Amino acid sequence: MHKKHRSDGVDPVARSRSRRRALQAIYAWQLNHPNEQALIAEFAHEQAHEVADLEYFEDLVRGVLRHVAELDAALAGHLDRTVEEVDMIERAALRIAAYELIHRPDVPYRVVINEAIDSTKRFGSEHGHTYVNGVLDKAALALRGSEAQAPRTR
Repeated sequence: MHKKHRSDGVDPVARSRSRRRALQAIYAWQLNHPNEQALIAEFAHEQAHEVADLEYFEDLVRGVLRHVAELDAALAGHLDRTVEEVDMIERAALRIAAYELIHRPDVPYRVVINEAIDSTKRFGSEHGHTYVNGVLDKAALALRGSEAQAPRTR
């Protein structure tokens, strides 16, 4: 099977898998706050059995865990409830997306939003992706205003 890489060497399929695995890891962390190293080791082991970007997975998990207060603060103004009241899958997806919006400017904001929606559709409640989409549309304007307001080019 031939992998499709972009010109910058990024494999979008592997990145998507990394985000899904990171969502599962962050969800597990939210449930019982395990040790960061143990958490990464557990999910990285599972990750090794599929084509994924292990480095990106680790960056997402470490980034969310280390910046969770900053991420929650960045999301808070766009939520209709407290961060802790948001469904745990949706909360994990929002935290990962906020991390990418703030700390990964190399990832286009539309990719961040679409990946969060896809992950939430896969693992979350029936309409959870709609909520995530609404929150991230507002967060993207606040966090990446110039990029989010720029005209779309094809």
